[in-house]
Amino acid sequence: MRNDNYDRTKVLDKAVLLLFSFTAEDHSVSFSELMERTGFPRATLHRTLSDLVAVNLVERTPERGYRLGRDLFQLGLRVFNERKLLEVATPFMEDVYERTHQTVHLGIVDHTDVVYVAKIGGHRQAVMPSRVGGRMPLYCTAVGKALLAHSSDELLDRVLREGLEPRTGRTVVSAHALRQQLATVAAAGVAYEYEESARGIACVAAPVLDRGNAPIAAISVTGPLPGFRPERHSRAIRIAAASIAAALRSSENRQ
Repeated sequence: MRNDNYDRTKVLDKAVLLLFSFTAEDHSVSFSELMERTGFPRATLHRTLSDLVAVNLVERTPERGYRLGRDLFQLGLRVFNERKLLEVATPFMEDVYERTHQTVHLGIVDHTDVVYVAKIGGHRQAVMPSRVGGRMPLYCTAVGKALLAHSSDELLDRVLREGLEPRTGRTVVSAHALRQQLATVAAAGVAYEYEESARGIACVAAPVLDRGNAPIAAISVTGPLPGFRPERHSRAIRIAAASIAAALRSSENRQ
């Protein structure tokens, strides 16, 4: 979501900006915090919040704050492409989880981020920054690099223009090094991450490609270091990604 794409003088744009100011980690956001996030004047924010609460897209919390409403969640479930992707991918994600008993993610590209659309994990999950509906930079996660390696040069250029900010001491912050990594990912069909997005985790991911070899999504398995060895699961994750892609093509042929 890029705030400079919206006109703050328009009612609809104000509502969209406010909705996107919430994050996947939010439980309850205060009025003052929303003012800071949106930059809206008090009266504008109050009026926009009231309108969204009235149509159940935002709801008030017992903590005297706000959160996204259930009607917005139900509306999101009607998005055809993501719904179809989840329906097709979930059995394969479950297969990977049964093989590894580690956290399995499914992510898609949004601007220069990966957005996690599904996550399966056990009772003892490694501590990691991912949330369903949350986002991370493409350049520092295995899912993101699997997507980026098969995307257009224009997307990589946008990522580099925005800058490679370090998330940990192991994050790749050199454009040359990132290009080399992505070339390796494209050749091998899998991407790895070793503590680049967060300390104590490693990950392997593979892209789900369409008929033209453009990325639809990417699937990954993530586990805690030092015990988790992502390279041991590279074949399983490639098979899962290819199986999701084949199932999506088959479902398209039946329509």
